[in-house]
Amino acid sequence: MTVLAQDDGGNVLLAFQRVAEQQATGVAPLPLALVALWRGDDLLLVRDRRRECWELPGGTIEPGETPRQAAVRELREESGYEAEALVFAGLAHFGLAAPSRAAPSRTEYAAVFTGRAGASHPFTPDAEIATITWWDGTRPLPGRVQVMDVALARLSRTAPPPR
Repeated sequence: MTVLAQDDGGNVLLAFQRVAEQQATGVAPLPLALVALWRGDDLLLVRDRRRECWELPGGTIEPGETPRQAAVRELREESGYEAEALVFAGLAHFGLAAPSRAAPSRTEYAAVFTGRAGASHPFTPDAEIATITWWDGTRPLPGRVQVMDVALARLSRTAPPPR
C-alpha cells in the first residue's frame, strides 16, 4: 500500500478518497471533520497546544451532527473564521500508530472540506488552540507542522468534484 504522508509519530495517511458527500458516511464511520481553508495561496493552520503542532482546523463530529456541521463548527471554534462555502473534498484514511506495543494500531477516517476564507472574528487563544497562521507552504514555522494535514490540504485543493 502506498503511503501518502507519514508523521514523526508513525501515523500515516493511507488514502484520500474522492466520493460524493452523501456517500461518505456509508464508506466508514467518520469520527472527524477537517477543513483546509485558503486565502489566496496561503493555508490556515492552527497551533494545537496538546499535540504541540500546526495542523488543519477540525475535530470530533458530535452526536447528531453531520460532518459538514462539525467542520463549520470546528473551523469557527478553533480559528474564528467562517468559510464562504465549504466544499466536501473527500475522505482521508489514516493508519494510526499504537501508543504502546500492548495496544494495536487502528485505522480512522476523516471528512475533509475545503474552501476560501470568509468573514472572521478576532482570534482568541484558548485551552486547545494557542494561535493561528496563514502559511504559504514554504515559510518556516516555529515548531512541528503536521505533514499529513498539509498533504490533505494539497490533495483537497486539487480534488475534482465527485460525480
